[in-house]
Amino acid sequence: MTVANDMLRTTPSDIGYDLDALAACIDACFECAQACTACADACLGEEMVAELRRCITTDLNCADICDATGRILSRQTGYDPEVTRAALTACRDACRRCAEECERHGEMHDQCRICAEACRRCEQACDRLLAA
Repeated sequence: MTVANDMLRTTPSDIGYDLDALAACIDACFECAQACTACADACLGEEMVAELRRCITTDLNCADICDATGRILSRQTGYDPEVTRAALTACRDACRRCAEECERHGEMHDQCRICAEACRRCEQACDRLLAA
């Protein structure tokens, strides 16, 4: 069990999703935000940084969207399904784009491979909630 799972269990509000799936998505969002931030930082340290410019920007955009989505999903009091759905859709799409970009560099840069994997996990977690 994670902190997200523990915290969701304490809310007096009705939760709009399956608790375990919601907690898994929150965890995936924050994990992805961290991976994308670290990937961008590592790419900035590479000798071929100019060739990684698009990857860095995609990483940072994805990190911001994942972080915001994780925070939105963590708020259950006054839950707004339209805002939540929009955030999940944006997060899923940003993760897909970031994974695709990082996969282009994954064989040469381990940080990109690891980031792409985290993005795919987050993309799938968002997809599961959107389908619920």
